[in-house]
Amino acid sequence: MPAWDVALEATMPARSKLFFVDNAGNSFPAEQARLAELELAVFAETLQRLGITVARPAPLDHRRPFSTPNWKSPSGLYSMMPRDLLLVVGDTIIEAPMAWRARYFEIDAYRHLLFSYFQRGARWISAPRPQLRAEWYDDGFDHEEPHTTGRYVTGEFEPTFDAADFVRCGRDIFAQRSHVTNRSGIDWVTRHLGSDYTVHTLDIADRAPMHIDATFMPLAPGKILVNPSRAVSLPAALQAWDVRLAPPPAVPGDHTLYFSSPWISMNVLMLDQQRVVVEAGERPLIEMLEGWDFEVLPLPFRNVMRFGGCFHCVTADVRRRGTLESYL
Repeated sequence: MPAWDVALEATMPARSKLFFVDNAGNSFPAEQARLAELELAVFAETLQRLGITVARPAPLDHRRPFSTPNWKSPSGLYSMMPRDLLLVVGDTIIEAPMAWRARYFEIDAYRHLLFSYFQRGARWISAPRPQLRAEWYDDGFDHEEPHTTGRYVTGEFEPTFDAADFVRCGRDIFAQRSHVTNRSGIDWVTRHLGSDYTVHTLDIADRAPMHIDATFMPLAPGKILVNPSRAVSLPAALQAWDVRLAPPPAVPGDHTLYFSSPWISMNVLMLDQQRVVVEAGERPLIEMLEGWDFEVLPLPFRNVMRFGGCFHCVTADVRRRGTLESYL
């Protein structure tokens, strides 16, 4: 469990504060972790039965404390969300320069996979590693409307971004400014990818923005699922798309979610343009997607959701069949 600091305060549910303060550096409840591991295993086996190649991270002891010349952390996190860590665009794999100190070495669980992809021809790079000094965080960040005031917890002195603040549509990439992704980070991605890709920054009204895929989720060419509680201003090029509002989450109110709001229900995984993996308890969302001509594969994932992600978060697709064209 990460230590509570201003970066977590800006992004995490307030109800989680006491839990993190009391348990920083300790393991999450063993039974919850065991159940989440079982759900992950069933998910991986399901993908494999469908002919999808599944690679898993290496075991890593995140309980060890670590430090830099500027700060100390009592532990790491969990390496369970590769979508946060890795931005895959074409044949390029980018390690994200993350804004949470606890995630500084989280990528190490994927090092063997990254080297394997590199040996097979991938372009493997890492964004500049940030210093994450205390003065870079804004203690006076806006708790309600950072999208209006521009007072995010992350400053602009150095680029940071979580890969999950970007979503790919062919040669178009949509990004959001958040409490972990600053404009310098978006600019770094834009300049590095060059003219082959177009990066669009969305205007998203979220009081605690962190990761785009519980707010804006392209499902297939011409179809987008958006969060109705966050005012999303879509680029003009998407105005002709079929945009639908996600139904309210079905996560029970007493189900502990340490890292996220119940809108993690939107975090679905498209296997292709028709098949979509959805949490089995999200009946309103399943029925909506089926009525939208999608083939839904429901799987239990509520225990994984406790830890801040769902099917999209726990995957980072390295290769898909098809041509890499613009969606727009």
